[in-house]
Amino acid sequence: MGPRTSGRSAAAAVVVLVLAALLGSAYALGRSLVPDEPRPGATNTATRTEYADQPAPSPSDARPSAGPSRDGAVADQDAERQHATDGGDGLFGSRVTTGSRRVALTFDDGPNPDYTPQVLDVLREFGVRATFCVVGENAQNHPQLIRAIVADGHTLCNHSWRHDVQLGLRSPDLIRADLLRTNAAIRAAVPDAPIAWYRQPGGAWTYPVVSVAEGLGMTPLHWNVDPSDWEAPGALRIATMVTRTATAGSVVLLHDAGGDRQGTVDALRHMLPELTSRFELEALPVDGTT
Repeated sequence: MGPRTSGRSAAAAVVVLVLAALLGSAYALGRSLVPDEPRPGATNTATRTEYADQPAPSPSDARPSAGPSRDGAVADQDAERQHATDGGDGLFGSRVTTGSRRVALTFDDGPNPDYTPQVLDVLREFGVRATFCVVGENAQNHPQLIRAIVADGHTLCNHSWRHDVQLGLRSPDLIRADLLRTNAAIRAAVPDAPIAWYRQPGGAWTYPVVSVAEGLGMTPLHWNVDPSDWEAPGALRIATMVTRTATAGSVVLLHDAGGDRQGTVDALRHMLPELTSRFELEALPVDGTT
Protein backbone atom coordinates (compact mmCIF):
# COMPACT_ATOMS: atom_id res chain seq x y z
CA MET A 1 0.00 0.00 0.00
CA GLY A 2 1.40 3.43 -0.99
CA PRO A 3 1.66 6.52 1.18
CA ARG A 4 -1.33 8.17 -0.53
CA THR A 5 -3.59 5.14 0.03
CA SER A 6 -2.47 4.85 3.66
CA GLY A 7 -3.26 8.53 4.26
CA ARG A 8 -6.73 8.18 2.80
CA SER A 9 -7.43 5.15 5.03
CA ALA A 10 -6.28 7.00 8.13
CA ALA A 11 -8.48 10.00 7.26
CA ALA A 12 -11.48 7.71 6.69
CA ALA A 13 -10.90 6.09 10.07
CA VAL A 14 -10.82 9.49 11.76
CA VAL A 15 -14.10 10.46 10.05
CA VAL A 16 -15.76 7.23 11.24
CA LEU A 17 -14.63 7.83 14.80
CA VAL A 18 -15.90 11.40 14.74
CA LEU A 19 -19.28 10.33 13.35
CA ALA A 20 -19.55 7.58 15.97
CA ALA A 21 -18.81 10.08 18.71
CA LEU A 22 -21.39 12.52 17.38
CA LEU A 23 -24.05 9.81 17.11
CA GLY A 24 -23.32 8.64 20.64
CA SER A 25 -23.67 12.16 22.01
CA ALA A 26 -26.94 12.68 20.16
CA TYR A 27 -28.35 9.41 21.55
CA ALA A 28 -27.35 10.33 25.10
CA LEU A 29 -28.92 13.76 24.73
CA GLY A 30 -32.14 12.26 23.40
CA ARG A 31 -32.34 9.78 26.28
CA SER A 32 -31.89 12.59 28.78
CA LEU A 33 -34.99 14.31 27.39
CA VAL A 34 -37.22 11.23 27.73
CA PRO A 35 -38.75 10.53 31.21
CA ASP A 36 -37.62 7.30 32.79
CA GLU A 37 -40.11 4.48 32.67
CA PRO A 38 -41.41 3.48 36.10
CA ARG A 39 -39.66 0.60 37.77
CA PRO A 40 -41.71 -2.53 38.29
CA GLY A 41 -43.80 -2.06 41.43
CA ALA A 42 -42.99 1.67 41.69
CA THR A 43 -45.77 4.14 42.58
CA ASN A 44 -46.37 7.38 40.77
CA THR A 45 -46.53 9.65 43.80
CA ALA A 46 -47.46 12.66 41.69
CA THR A 47 -50.86 11.19 40.86
CA ARG A 48 -51.50 8.87 43.81
CA THR A 49 -54.49 9.77 45.96
CA GLU A 50 -54.69 8.66 49.55
CA TYR A 51 -57.19 9.35 52.29
CA ALA A 52 -55.81 10.57 55.60
CA ASP A 53 -57.89 10.38 58.76
CA GLN A 54 -60.55 12.67 57.34
CA PRO A 55 -59.61 14.67 54.24
CA ALA A 56 -62.09 16.68 52.27
CA PRO A 57 -62.18 16.06 48.52
CA SER A 58 -63.39 19.11 46.66
CA PRO A 59 -66.76 18.78 44.94
CA SER A 60 -64.98 20.00 41.79
CA ASP A 61 -62.76 16.92 41.76
CA ALA A 62 -63.55 14.07 39.41
CA ARG A 63 -66.46 12.00 40.64
CA PRO A 64 -65.54 8.75 42.43
CA SER A 65 -66.38 5.55 40.61
CA ALA A 66 -69.85 4.25 41.33
CA GLY A 67 -68.50 0.70 41.23
CA PRO A 68 -67.82 -1.88 38.52
CA SER A 69 -71.47 -2.85 38.18
CA ARG A 70 -72.55 0.55 36.83
CA ASP A 71 -71.61 2.29 33.59
CA GLY A 72 -69.77 5.53 34.40
CA ALA A 73 -71.93 7.71 32.16
CA VAL A 74 -75.14 6.31 33.64
CA ALA A 75 -73.80 6.84 37.16
CA ASP A 76 -73.04 10.48 36.34
CA GLN A 77 -76.52 11.00 34.97
CA ASP A 78 -78.05 9.39 38.03
CA ALA A 79 -75.95 11.61 40.28
CA GLU A 80 -77.11 14.74 38.47
CA ARG A 81 -80.73 13.64 38.83
CA GLN A 82 -80.13 13.01 42.53
CA HIS A 83 -78.63 16.49 42.95
CA ALA A 84 -81.65 18.06 41.29
CA THR A 85 -84.09 15.97 43.34
CA ASP A 86 -82.84 16.55 46.87
CA GLY A 87 -81.47 20.07 46.48
CA GLY A 88 -78.05 19.22 47.90
CA ASP A 89 -75.26 21.64 47.06
CA GLY A 90 -72.33 19.21 47.12
CA LEU A 91 -71.03 16.10 45.40
CA PHE A 92 -73.79 13.62 44.50
CA GLY A 93 -76.34 15.86 46.20
CA SER A 94 -74.67 15.94 49.62
CA ARG A 95 -75.21 19.02 51.79
CA VAL A 96 -72.24 21.32 52.33
CA THR A 97 -74.05 24.29 53.89
CA THR A 98 -76.80 24.73 56.45
CA GLY A 99 -79.08 26.39 53.93
CA SER A 100 -79.44 29.40 56.22
CA ARG A 101 -77.23 32.06 57.79
CA ARG A 102 -76.55 29.76 60.73
CA VAL A 103 -73.25 27.92 61.15
CA ALA A 104 -73.02 24.25 62.13
CA LEU A 105 -70.10 22.76 64.04
CA THR A 106 -69.77 19.03 63.36
CA PHE A 107 -67.58 16.54 65.21
CA ASP A 108 -66.50 13.27 63.57
CA ASP A 109 -65.20 9.84 64.56
CA GLY A 110 -66.34 9.68 68.19
CA PRO A 111 -67.47 9.23 70.74
CA ASN A 112 -64.16 9.07 72.61
CA PRO A 113 -63.92 8.90 76.42
CA ASP A 114 -60.98 11.33 76.55
CA TYR A 115 -62.15 14.08 74.20
CA THR A 116 -65.92 13.90 73.72
CA PRO A 117 -66.67 14.86 77.37
CA GLN A 118 -64.31 17.84 77.05
CA VAL A 119 -65.98 18.96 73.82
CA LEU A 120 -69.38 18.68 75.48
CA ASP A 121 -68.17 20.74 78.45
CA VAL A 122 -66.90 23.57 76.23
CA LEU A 123 -70.04 23.62 74.09
CA ARG A 124 -72.17 23.73 77.23
CA GLU A 125 -70.10 26.59 78.61
CA PHE A 126 -70.77 28.70 75.51
CA GLY A 127 -74.38 27.56 75.03
CA VAL A 128 -73.64 25.98 71.65
CA ARG A 129 -75.29 22.92 70.17
CA ALA A 130 -73.53 20.91 67.49
CA THR A 131 -73.78 17.76 65.38
CA PHE A 132 -71.84 14.59 66.25
CA CYS A 133 -71.08 12.16 63.42
CA VAL A 134 -70.45 8.98 65.35
CA VAL A 135 -68.73 5.75 64.35
CA GLY A 136 -70.82 2.67 65.10
CA GLU A 137 -68.22 0.64 66.98
CA ASN A 138 -67.41 3.66 69.17
CA ALA A 139 -71.10 4.18 69.89
CA GLN A 140 -71.34 0.52 70.89
CA ASN A 141 -68.29 0.78 73.16
CA HIS A 142 -69.32 4.08 74.78
CA PRO A 143 -73.12 4.21 74.97
CA GLN A 144 -72.99 6.58 77.94
CA LEU A 145 -71.39 9.20 75.70
CA ILE A 146 -74.15 8.84 73.11
CA ARG A 147 -76.63 9.47 75.91
CA ALA A 148 -74.63 12.50 77.05
CA ILE A 149 -74.59 13.95 73.52
CA VAL A 150 -78.35 13.60 73.20
CA ALA A 151 -79.00 14.88 76.73
CA ASP A 152 -77.23 18.14 75.85
CA GLY A 153 -79.44 18.67 72.82
CA HIS A 154 -76.94 17.87 70.10
CA THR A 155 -77.81 16.16 66.81
CA LEU A 156 -76.57 12.67 65.94
CA CYS A 157 -75.21 11.66 62.53
CA ASN A 158 -74.28 8.18 61.26
CA HIS A 159 -70.57 8.01 60.25
CA SER A 160 -70.44 4.30 59.28
CA TRP A 161 -69.56 1.34 61.46
CA ARG A 162 -65.75 1.49 61.27
CA HIS A 163 -64.89 4.67 59.33
CA ASP A 164 -64.58 2.81 56.04
CA VAL A 165 -63.56 5.34 53.37
CA GLN A 166 -64.15 2.68 50.71
CA LEU A 167 -67.70 1.98 51.83
CA GLY A 168 -69.20 3.83 48.88
CA LEU A 169 -67.50 1.42 46.47
CA ARG A 170 -69.12 -1.64 48.03
CA SER A 171 -72.42 -3.22 47.04
CA PRO A 172 -75.66 -1.50 48.10
CA ASP A 173 -76.45 -4.46 50.35
CA LEU A 174 -73.15 -4.12 52.22
CA ILE A 175 -73.55 -0.35 52.50
CA ARG A 176 -77.06 -0.77 53.87
CA ALA A 177 -75.93 -3.39 56.41
CA ASP A 178 -73.11 -1.10 57.60
CA LEU A 179 -75.39 1.90 58.09
CA LEU A 180 -78.11 -0.15 59.78
CA ARG A 181 -75.57 -1.68 62.15
CA THR A 182 -74.38 1.79 63.11
CA ASN A 183 -77.92 3.06 63.67
CA ALA A 184 -78.63 0.01 65.82
CA ALA A 185 -75.62 0.74 68.04
CA ILE A 186 -76.76 4.33 68.48
CA ARG A 187 -80.30 3.32 69.34
CA ALA A 188 -79.09 0.67 71.75
CA ALA A 189 -77.89 3.63 73.83
CA VAL A 190 -80.80 5.97 73.05
CA PRO A 191 -83.73 3.96 71.67
CA ASP A 192 -85.65 6.92 70.27
CA ALA A 193 -82.65 8.88 68.96
CA PRO A 194 -83.35 10.63 65.63
CA ILE A 195 -80.59 9.84 63.11
CA ALA A 196 -81.36 12.05 60.15
CA TRP A 197 -77.85 12.59 58.75
CA TYR A 198 -75.12 10.44 57.23
CA ARG A 199 -71.51 11.49 56.64
CA GLN A 200 -69.31 9.36 54.42
CA PRO A 201 -65.80 8.82 55.86
CA GLY A 202 -63.23 10.81 53.93
CA GLY A 203 -66.02 12.62 52.08
CA ALA A 204 -65.67 9.82 49.50
CA TRP A 205 -69.19 10.09 48.16
CA THR A 206 -70.59 7.81 45.49
CA TYR A 207 -74.07 7.50 44.07
CA PRO A 208 -74.71 4.11 45.79
CA VAL A 209 -73.82 5.34 49.30
CA VAL A 210 -75.95 8.47 48.86
CA SER A 211 -78.83 6.41 47.52
CA VAL A 212 -78.70 3.92 50.39
CA ALA A 213 -78.40 6.63 53.05
CA GLU A 214 -81.38 8.50 51.65
CA GLY A 215 -83.33 5.26 51.37
CA LEU A 216 -82.82 4.86 55.12
CA GLY A 217 -84.10 8.37 55.74
CA MET A 218 -80.70 10.05 56.21
CA THR A 219 -79.49 13.17 54.41
CA PRO A 220 -75.84 13.02 53.17
CA LEU A 221 -73.80 15.64 55.03
CA HIS A 222 -70.52 17.09 53.74
CA TRP A 223 -68.78 20.32 54.87
CA ASN A 224 -67.22 23.49 53.50
CA VAL A 225 -64.82 24.50 56.29
CA ASP A 226 -62.01 22.06 57.10
CA PRO A 227 -59.19 23.26 59.40
CA SER A 228 -57.51 19.84 59.02
CA ASP A 229 -57.62 19.28 62.77
CA TRP A 230 -57.23 15.57 61.99
CA GLU A 231 -53.56 16.43 61.32
CA ALA A 232 -53.26 17.88 64.86
CA PRO A 233 -51.72 21.19 63.71
CA GLY A 234 -52.25 22.86 67.09
CA ALA A 235 -55.11 24.73 68.73
CA LEU A 236 -54.23 28.20 67.47
CA ARG A 237 -53.97 27.12 63.84
CA ILE A 238 -57.25 25.23 64.00
CA ALA A 239 -59.06 28.18 65.58
CA THR A 240 -57.55 30.69 63.14
CA MET A 241 -58.51 28.63 60.11
CA VAL A 242 -62.12 28.27 61.26
CA THR A 243 -62.63 31.91 62.24
CA ARG A 244 -61.05 33.17 59.02
CA THR A 245 -62.96 30.92 56.63
CA ALA A 246 -66.37 30.48 58.26
CA THR A 247 -69.19 32.39 56.61
CA ALA A 248 -72.94 32.41 56.96
CA GLY A 249 -74.19 28.88 56.26
CA SER A 250 -70.88 27.10 56.85
CA VAL A 251 -70.66 23.49 57.96
CA VAL A 252 -67.41 23.15 59.93
CA LEU A 253 -65.58 19.81 60.07
CA LEU A 254 -63.94 19.00 63.42
CA HIS A 255 -63.04 15.77 65.24
CA ASP A 256 -63.51 14.48 68.78
CA ALA A 257 -61.81 11.13 68.12
CA GLY A 258 -59.50 9.34 65.70
CA GLY A 259 -56.26 10.53 67.30
CA ASP A 260 -54.99 13.14 69.75
CA ARG A 261 -57.79 15.72 69.71
CA GLN A 262 -56.69 17.92 72.60
CA GLY A 263 -55.79 20.60 70.06
CA THR A 264 -59.38 20.61 68.82
CA VAL A 265 -60.74 20.89 72.36
CA ASP A 266 -58.42 23.81 73.12
CA ALA A 267 -59.22 25.43 69.77
CA LEU A 268 -62.90 25.57 70.70
CA ARG A 269 -62.11 27.89 73.60
CA HIS A 270 -60.23 30.19 71.20
CA MET A 271 -62.79 30.21 68.40
CA LEU A 272 -66.19 30.12 70.11
CA PRO A 273 -66.14 33.68 71.51
CA GLU A 274 -65.64 35.09 68.01
CA LEU A 275 -67.93 32.66 66.22
CA THR A 276 -70.80 33.25 68.64
CA SER A 277 -70.38 37.01 68.22
CA ARG A 278 -70.70 36.73 64.43
CA PHE A 279 -73.08 33.82 63.86
CA GLU A 280 -75.83 31.79 65.37
CA LEU A 281 -74.36 28.30 65.87
CA GLU A 282 -76.82 25.47 65.43
CA ALA A 283 -77.20 21.75 65.76
CA LEU A 284 -78.45 20.51 62.42
CA PRO A 285 -82.18 19.73 62.48
CA VAL A 286 -83.08 16.23 63.62
CA ASP A 287 -85.42 15.80 60.65
CA GLY A 288 -82.54 16.11 58.16
CA THR A 289 -83.83 19.29 56.49
CA THR A 290 -81.99 22.58 56.03
